[in-house]
Order: sequence, then C-alpha cells, then structure tokens
Amino acid sequence: MDAKNAAAYVGLLETGRWFGGLPDELRRELLGASYLKKLAKSARLFARGDDPSGLFAVVTGAVRISAAMPSGREALLALAEPPMWFGEIAVLDGRPRTHDAIGAEESLLVHVPQAALEALLEREPRHWRHLGALASSKLRLMFDFVEGAANLTLGMRLAQLLVLAAERYGEWNDRSSRVVDLRQEQLAGMLSTSRQTVNQLLKELEARGRVRLAYGHVEIADLEGLRADGTPEGQ
Repeated sequence: MDAKNAAAYVGLLETGRWFGGLPDELRRELLGASYLKKLAKSARLFARGDDPSGLFAVVTGAVRISAAMPSGREALLALAEPPMWFGEIAVLDGRPRTHDAIGAEESLLVHVPQAALEALLEREPRHWRHLGALASSKLRLMFDFVEGAANLTLGMRLAQLLVLAAERYGEWNDRSSRVVDLRQEQLAGMLSTSRQTVNQLLKELEARGRVRLAYGHVEIADLEGLRADGTPEGQ
C-alpha cells in the first residue's frame, strides 16, 4: 500500500505521546517514507536475532512483544496496541532484534523501512535525538518495573501493570483504555508468578471495585484507584 494510506492514520498516531510530540517536519518525513503492512493473527513480524527492519506503529489490532523461555513458553513483555511505536532499539544500534514481535490478532501496522530511516537520519542527524527519546521512555518504564519487583508487593505490581497497559505503556498521557486485553496467564508471565495467584489478586481488585473480570481481558473500573494501589504510601 502507498504512503497516502499510511498518512490517513496521522490523526490516530498523533494521539500518542511520542509521535504527537515530534516536529511537524519529522512526522511528515516518517509517514512519507512509510507504508501499511498487514499482520495476521499469530504471524511473526520479526524474531529475536533478525536483522533490523525499521520502525513500526500499530494502527489496528495488537502485537505481542515477547521472548522465548528455555522451557519453550512465551514470556510476554508488552502488548503493542494503537498508537504505539516499536522496533527502535535495532534501528538505534544496528544490531539484531532483541525480541519477537507476533500478531496478537489481525493487525495493521505503519512500517518505516530501515533503509528509509537510515537515509532520513543521514540527511537530518538531529532526528536521532527523537528516536533516542522513544527508546529512553521505555527504558524508564522498565527501570521502574524492575525496581518495583524488589520493593513492591505482587498486588501493587499487578495494579501498576494494569495502569501501564491501560495507558499504552506511557504513550497516552490524557486518556486510557477501558479494557486491557491481557489474559491471566499473560499477566502471570509478566509478573513471574502463577496464573492462580494472579486470579486471586484480580478477584480482590474486583471486590474493591477497581476492575471487572471478563473472558480474555480485564475491564478497568477505577483507574485512579488502581494507580493508588500501585503507589507505596507516602509517595
């Protein structure tokens, strides 16, 4: 598909903190170099160890960002949903992909190919800073989550994770999703615990009016309450 079709999603992409905060010139350059890519459910977009292939944004559907465990199970790290961008690490360092990206459902992506990105950054090296900002925003979230694993209870970490997912891992700062499309086994994998433990904690949150449980997803009933549940007292 051509760039005009990708540009049709500019309104959606601008609701994201990263893309919406870019200079107008860079937004135009990225969309002008991009095209739309369909990804089927369970299809692999790229695998750990693959060569860099550019930058992606989800405009419909969802993509699982994951790693394979020694046991063969998938360790889910994040669920990329609209308007999230991903793939920047390999773009920045030119090294192989760090994780797998797999369609969680039938999805449509904006793809800025590696060669086009490299040409753009060669012409305008000042734009490297903006790619670095995309990576560093995710690094901050990772540091916070790792710190939480050492200092917070499992229930607090679950509350934080649900807030992160509802706010698209920092991509939204003035809105949130009412539904978190993560199954209990996926939440358990992200928290390094059992599905039974997550089920018990979710039921406790439901009893307190924070969430409503449904098959295959969690509905957010009280986002601010969840945020407070994930924050240590005094902070």
